[in-house]
Amino acid sequence: MRARDLAVEYESVSVGSDALEAARLMAEHKLPGLLVLDEHGEPKAILPASQMVKVLVPEYVIEDPTLAAVVDEKHADRLCQYLVGRSVGDCLPSTPSPPPIADPDDTALEVAALMARVRSPLVAVAEKAKDGTHLLGVITAAHLLHELLAASGGYGGTTRP
Repeated sequence: MRARDLAVEYESVSVGSDALEAARLMAEHKLPGLLVLDEHGEPKAILPASQMVKVLVPEYVIEDPTLAAVVDEKHADRLCQYLVGRSVGDCLPSTPSPPPIADPDDTALEVAALMARVRSPLVAVAEKAKDGTHLLGVITAAHLLHELLAASGGYGGTTRP
């Protein structure tokens, strides 16, 4: 299996996209993250769902988790209000890591190694050309696991060599 064969169409957003809409997209489609594109449509970053959740949690609660117990449910239910008026770019870390990009000819093992090395829930598959990067699709960790299990004889209990 090659990356080009594993890549599928996937939801993406731009740096300037509305953060609340991006969160809704993740929630409605149960996505592990979103591919963030720059103004030229090239992969810029991965916005994991866990990062979006982190944006919802007030900094003082992250610093002292015991404070979470004193916030009443009424206020906790309004956490998504922190996303109103913010862009996807505002939700990315201050210095986002470039997204993992697999070459279309990479093997499934190369994709798995890349995903494991950078701890990303998804990998973009793109061809690099003189005029820029052409996105072919995305491989999620769940999809990669599914394909690897199927290739190894199904979902039975196989062992590693």
